[in-house]
Amino acid sequence: MSASIIAEDLVKTYGAHHEVRALDGLSLTVNEGTVLSLLGPNGSGKTTTVRILATLLRPDSGRAQVAGIDVVKNPQKVREIIGLSGQYAAVDETLTGWDNLIMFGRLYHLSGRGAKVRAAELLEKFSLTDAAKRPIKTYSGGMRRRLDLAASLIVKPKVLFLDEPTTGLDPRGRQEMWEVINELVKGGVTLLLTTQYLEEADQLADEIVVIDHGHVIAQGTADSLKREVGGERLELSVNSENLDKAKGIVERLTNSVATEDSQMHKISVAAPEGTRTLIETLRQLDTAGIQPLDIALKRPSLDDVFLALTGHVAEEQIEEVVGAKSKRGKR
Repeated sequence: MSASIIAEDLVKTYGAHHEVRALDGLSLTVNEGTVLSLLGPNGSGKTTTVRILATLLRPDSGRAQVAGIDVVKNPQKVREIIGLSGQYAAVDETLTGWDNLIMFGRLYHLSGRGAKVRAAELLEKFSLTDAAKRPIKTYSGGMRRRLDLAASLIVKPKVLFLDEPTTGLDPRGRQEMWEVINELVKGGVTLLLTTQYLEEADQLADEIVVIDHGHVIAQGTADSLKREVGGERLELSVNSENLDKAKGIVERLTNSVATEDSQMHKISVAAPEGTRTLIETLRQLDTAGIQPLDIALKRPSLDDVFLALTGHVAEEQIEEVVGAKSKRGKR
């Protein structure tokens, strides 16, 4: 399988004295026709990576190729074959959805008729036909994100970059966006996706790269990362008088040491068999005459991943702050 995206030892610094290393020797490879998710907290270097690969930013050092084209030496050729949807919808709120897509089509040098045909196709694909003639300012957050993604697909790109595509969306909007992205992947596009959500990476990606302070700290499938973190955990709350007894039950059942919060009357333990562990725990608690106040399986979060891999929770850096100051200084 050939590589569609290659980044090698990318370095990018911000600030007057290069005090912030947004990227610190980052390397990754995305195979053709696959989805790679770049997982990390705000400021970890995700957006900087996308900007470099999409030719919007030059690295200080290192090299990168998209579809075999060097992003620094031949940026225009790269732009002809990629699509990009950023964290915030890049659409004109005063225009209608239809007019926005026509505008993007013309910017990509489509003929007037070609732009109209493509706009109609994309509005239907993204379930926006009924809202096509409404101003964007009347759209919901999910509709804006879908339109922004549609605009990035005007030229049917070989490689698509999605920078936190579900930021700001409610659970329903996030699910709708996942469905749209899955449809794109079925069409064979190569996709690099950035996200702060392990669940999102799990849902969409063939492979996940976890980054911290601008460099890769882990790489693998969602299942392999979960195993490294310890997989799902069973969390159980009982009355204080049953706390010790319930803890003994779950420890024998899982053959693991449980943690206990005596103030909250809560027990937490690794649950490698997931739902099976939950069901068996309920059965044994019932046999022991213990009625749980609350019981649930908790999937690993981004903080869980970082804690397991680095010994600290995900921390935001100041990359965006420094970048914003730099932009203000140029005005």
